[in-house]
Amino acid sequence: MKPVVISGTGLFTPPNSISNDELVTAFNAYVELFNAEHAQKIAAGEVAALEPSSSGFIEKASGIKSRYVMEKAGILDPTRMTPRIKERADEELSLQAEICVAAARQALARAGRTPADIDMVLVAASNMQRAYPAMAVEVQDALGIEGFGFDMNVACSSATFAIQTAAGAVQTGQARAVLVLNPEITSAHLNFRDRDSHFIFGDACTAMVIEALETAVGEHQFEILDSKLKTKFSNNIRNNFGFMNRFDEDGVGQADKLFRQQGRKVFKEVCPMAAETIRSTVEGAGLKVEDISRFWLHQANLSMNQLIVRTLLGRDAEAGEAPVILDTYANTSSAGSIIAFHSYQDDLPSGAQGVICSFGAGYSIGCVVVRKK
Repeated sequence: MKPVVISGTGLFTPPNSISNDELVTAFNAYVELFNAEHAQKIAAGEVAALEPSSSGFIEKASGIKSRYVMEKAGILDPTRMTPRIKERADEELSLQAEICVAAARQALARAGRTPADIDMVLVAASNMQRAYPAMAVEVQDALGIEGFGFDMNVACSSATFAIQTAAGAVQTGQARAVLVLNPEITSAHLNFRDRDSHFIFGDACTAMVIEALETAVGEHQFEILDSKLKTKFSNNIRNNFGFMNRFDEDGVGQADKLFRQQGRKVFKEVCPMAAETIRSTVEGAGLKVEDISRFWLHQANLSMNQLIVRTLLGRDAEAGEAPVILDTYANTSSAGSIIAFHSYQDDLPSGAQGVICSFGAGYSIGCVVVRKK
């Protein structure tokens, strides 16, 4: 099989940032409104009173200090707590396609490529703006790319699953180069009224150019040495929103139509799965864990990442071994590991080896071992 490289990466960061303090102020104002409105039922024991949150609780539970979002005012309005973004006409570029194009242009520039060099567009994310036409086809049209495009969803593992899919397309000759995009507008599926999860997510979009090593021209190439994908069904992370919701009116607008998880179970079950997947993928590439200079891990929870690295290395990660962007970006779903990869790669010397790993709902785990050229 011909060698394949990730030859360029890009990142779109929304203009609005929300600190933990801002988020907590809005959430606690909502709690006060809810408890006041339902005071009689709370006193009668018919409704449970909501508890306030705190910045200290959020940072201790997750490692998150702030997050970027597409729209801020609607989220911080205690009477709304949902982004306020108007629908666009069919003739206008979709919001998700817009952020894809922004990240794509940066990735193309780093790869030394133009849209004419791309044959395939793959949009991989936790949630798509619509069912069809595929977001990838709209992005393809916006950039003027010939060839084909399609969407895929493996929740937080979408980016790593897409890397393997793109590499396979290059190796089999289906495409000279593939543009992979991970547009995560997670603020749209987050329940900002849920104390256990209202702080978890942030918005962002990442992009990668994947092509054959023999034809790559960019200065930021990472050869894909091996990859491994794993899925195991679990309801512990779930979102029931979909086109069939209209069948049962009683379910419309219910909390299960947004993100929900059983965090403790996820932590306990996913960490060992992720560590073992990384270990087996590294060994499949003919390497040892000790040969890995950098772990670009999914940015969901700081304690999870620390435990995974500790399990692999038998010690805590040293500075630079497992970069963290979670503190400022929060959990950006499939984009998280790629933000870390994009932001912390240029300092590595030629020949350095690293692991890109993401994990999430499914359960799903994707692991990619790379070497800097």
